[in-house]
Amino acid sequence: MNIENVLASAAAGAVKALYGADVKDGMIQLQRTRRDYEGSITLVVFPLLRLSHKKPADTAEEVGSYMKEHCDAIDRYNVVGGFLNISLAPAAWTSLLEDMDAAERYGVTPHDETSPLWMIEYSSPNTNKPLHLGHVRNNLLGWALANIEEACGKRVVKTNIVNDRGIHICKSMLAWQKWGNGETPESSGKKGDHLIGDYYVLFDKHYREQVAELSRQYESEGMEAEAAKDKAEKEAPLIREAHAMLVKWEQGDKEVRALWRKMNEWVYAGFDETYRALGVGFDKIYYESDTYLVGKKLVEEGLEKGLFFRKEDGSVWADLRDDGLDEKLLIRSDGTSVYMTQDIGTAKLRYQDFPIDKMIYVVGNEQDYHFKVLSILLDRLGFKWGKSLVHFSYGMVNLPNGKMKSREGTVVDADDLIEEMVAQARTAGDALGKFADLSEEDKAKTARIVGMGALKYFLLKVDARKNILFNPAESIDFNGNTGPFIQYTYARIRSVLRKAAGEGLKIGGSIAPGTPLNDKEVELIRTLSEFPATVRQAGEEMNPADIANYCYELVKSYNQFYHDYSILHEENEDIRHMRLVLSSMVSKVVRTGMNMLGIEMPERM
Repeated sequence: MNIENVLASAAAGAVKALYGADVKDGMIQLQRTRRDYEGSITLVVFPLLRLSHKKPADTAEEVGSYMKEHCDAIDRYNVVGGFLNISLAPAAWTSLLEDMDAAERYGVTPHDETSPLWMIEYSSPNTNKPLHLGHVRNNLLGWALANIEEACGKRVVKTNIVNDRGIHICKSMLAWQKWGNGETPESSGKKGDHLIGDYYVLFDKHYREQVAELSRQYESEGMEAEAAKDKAEKEAPLIREAHAMLVKWEQGDKEVRALWRKMNEWVYAGFDETYRALGVGFDKIYYESDTYLVGKKLVEEGLEKGLFFRKEDGSVWADLRDDGLDEKLLIRSDGTSVYMTQDIGTAKLRYQDFPIDKMIYVVGNEQDYHFKVLSILLDRLGFKWGKSLVHFSYGMVNLPNGKMKSREGTVVDADDLIEEMVAQARTAGDALGKFADLSEEDKAKTARIVGMGALKYFLLKVDARKNILFNPAESIDFNGNTGPFIQYTYARIRSVLRKAAGEGLKIGGSIAPGTPLNDKEVELIRTLSEFPATVRQAGEEMNPADIANYCYELVKSYNQFYHDYSILHEENEDIRHMRLVLSSMVSKVVRTGMNMLGIEMPERM
């Protein structure tokens, strides 16, 4: 039963009977009653005045009287100006609770083979360094968004594009060749992605030294400082060698390709370990090395058709000035491709592989310009879906000491962060006695669930479009708007339900007619009834924060109820049974909502 639908139908019937007119779309406006007025749901009467031709208060009184007489769901009403405040009968609330409890997957819309197919791309790592905090937010947003859209009735393909080629990859390869001495993940004891990341940092260290030395030389020859640095950055031996390696790679050089495959395999093994720890995955992974040639071919075809132009140095460009942008490089003068070329090729392959209805790129807002250009270029190349691509643009993750810079080796590594979150959760749980009754094995498991829940919730509770300042210590708090607070409340409910089952008490099923409800119970049922609409809103707005904050408000209300009223020790059997059904329903919705965010719920704490 949907209370809003019942009341909307009753209001429409009242208007028809009283004024002989049918309501039109938008006339029936229902909203939650303000907390300083009596009532549960308020009907805004002003849109009905054109049909009643009476004063707001008179119209509200007439409609309220008719609705109360003809709708069993209404207990009483009051009128404040043009607002009809309706108090629902207890039976309406308990009937609603029964219906929610009986639903197989409450709040989730099923999908089938005819449902819209959405593809969501996230992660998009480079194989020259491990995943960092920025990647963590990206992966968590992508995974949560995919789960939410599935809950809204979409079919979803979760995809990743691995940037496994390019100058940045060659930097790590060249550094390993020069200074690696055959080091491997096995010989070093390092994860493969960490090992390759170390060589990327090492390349940059030596490259900066060369640039500094060349800059001094050019300045001594009379060149201005800025021009000297620009020239040094282009002519430093290391960067020239890296570019030469990239050319060899694109020409299919056997030795370069063999080294590339070996080092990438090390990285993939490391990535997979991190993905498992984050609890994310993919249905289909694309690799830039497989897609960039498709993109180059499309660009070359566009060049022949006059869609692009070639400069004197042989590079290929798109002129986007008529679209309010500038000129965009597509193929370098040495024939190598850029990210844009790869994304063009990847987009074409994806639409060949899947009958996609919507393509969503989960990428930081630093790439807003990139995706504006990509959409225009795909449309210019004749792909009808070019203009419909969606860039899910999210804000950056900052730390108390500023933004992360991976090339300087100051990045917050994802694996280190995960390890630290779990350790902090264990420390906090032990200190507060939350894990006191658990075995050592369960303590370790629960610390992992709580630590990861704290991390995920902290990064997802904020609107994705906003920048976020991440402080691990603030995220692991068993009070307030945090993952551990929600998890602890869930575990508390599960404990109550286990005790009830142990005492032979029935938890589900019908609630006795006439069972009274207090205000906190009504508020909980009302909040539970809003879950499907919250899921739909989160899907429509592509905002996982809606789910996160809904779960927080729900458990906050439950804790207030739990503090004020007994459940297992309630003497009235009907009330006790109703409270068990209510508690069970809260736990179901919290678990469903948090699982959409990729957050596990502990059964005990």
